[in-house]
Amino acid sequence: MTRILLHYLLPLILPTLAFLAWAWFARDNQAKNGKTWYKDGPWFWLISTGFALMVVGLVATALTTGSEAGKEYHAPRWEGDRVVPGRFE
Repeated sequence: MTRILLHYLLPLILPTLAFLAWAWFARDNQAKNGKTWYKDGPWFWLISTGFALMVVGLVATALTTGSEAGKEYHAPRWEGDRVVPGRFE
């Protein structure tokens, strides 16, 4: 669950949270100019930045985990009273 949160959800949500924090702090100035944060916000750039961060996280995961090429994977299995974890040989 932590991996899903860190690699998928956090990069998508983080730019939007940063924008909402900025909008909350800048709301007095926006009210004076007659703008609203939800209509005039940079939604395209927030979503694009979120997807870019997600891709960077997925690429980093792909490059830093795994095993050497050419090894055979043995799936986890139940032996007696315990689970033998999966491994590469």
